[in-house]
Amino acid sequence: MCGIVGLFLKTEKYRHELGLHTAAMLHEMRGRGLDSAGFAVYDPAREGHTRLTLLSEGREFDWSPTAAALETALNAEVTVRQILDHAVFETTGDGRAARQWIIDNVPEVDVLSHGRQIELYKSVGDPDLVASRYDLASRTGTHAIAHTRMATESAVTTNGSHPFVTGADTCLVHNGSLSNHNQLRKKLVQQGESFQTENDSEVAAGYLSWRLREGDTIDEALHGALRDLDGFYTFAIGVENGFAILRDPIACKPAVVAETDDWVAMSSEYRAIAMLPDVAHASVFEPDPGRIYSWSLAA
Repeated sequence: MCGIVGLFLKTEKYRHELGLHTAAMLHEMRGRGLDSAGFAVYDPAREGHTRLTLLSEGREFDWSPTAAALETALNAEVTVRQILDHAVFETTGDGRAARQWIIDNVPEVDVLSHGRQIELYKSVGDPDLVASRYDLASRTGTHAIAHTRMATESAVTTNGSHPFVTGADTCLVHNGSLSNHNQLRKKLVQQGESFQTENDSEVAAGYLSWRLREGDTIDEALHGALRDLDGFYTFAIGVENGFAILRDPIACKPAVVAETDDWVAMSSEYRAIAMLPDVAHASVFEPDPGRIYSWSLAA
C-alpha cells in the first residue's frame, strides 16, 4: 500500500514549521504502512559544506575512525553529529567522492543521502515513533518528503525503506512497483551509479540522479523516466531547489495535490493535507497520469 507525503514551502512564512507540518502529514499516512518510515528535509548546510547522512542499523558504532579516515581520503575537513543510529557528516570535500569512499571502505554502514541541503532519516516501526525518534517536528527548511511503508514484496528492513538518494540532494519516494529495475540497475552501474539495496525505488532514484548529472533539468529527467521506467508508480521527488511529482501513464496509485500562494503539498490521501495552514483557500487537484508537475524556489 504505502503512503507518500511531500511539502514544498514557496515562501518563508512557514519554513520554521516545516517539520511540524510534515510530521502531522506523516501521521495521517501511518495506516498505509506501519512496517517502516522515513523522511528527508531540505535545509542549507554551512556555506561550502556538503552533508552525508549515514546509518549503522542495529549496532553501536564509533563514528570517529570513519570520520578521520574520510578526512584523510578527501584531504578536507569532516565533522560528525550523531543522532541515535544515524550520523550526519559535514565536509568541505566532494560529497559524491565521500559517499563512494564510505560505500567502498565501510561496508557495515549505509550512506542514506548526500548534498548541500538534505538530511535523511529512516527506520523500521510505527511512523509516529520514527518521526519522534529523529525529531522531525522540530526541523526547519524549505521542503520535505516522507514515506510510510507496507513491505508486501520484501523484508522489513531499514535500508529497504524510503526515501532513497543516490545523487546529490536528489531524493525519491515511491508508491508502486517497477518491472524493469534489474535491467536498468545494470545500465546505471555502467554509468557510474552505486546502489546499496535491491529495492526498485533506489533504481528510480539512481535513474534521476544519472540524468541530472548528465545535465538534464528535473522535468527533462522525468520525461526520460516516462520512457525508460516500466511499471506503475507515483513519485514524489525532492531536489536542491525544488519539488516534483510524477504518476505513470495509467496512474493506479493514488495521489492528491493542494497549492496555495505559500506552499504545495502532495499525499496519497487528502486527509494528510487537510490540517495544513490556510488549506481552505488551496487549489486541490488529482495529478494527471503521465504529466510532470514541478515547482522551484525563487532565485
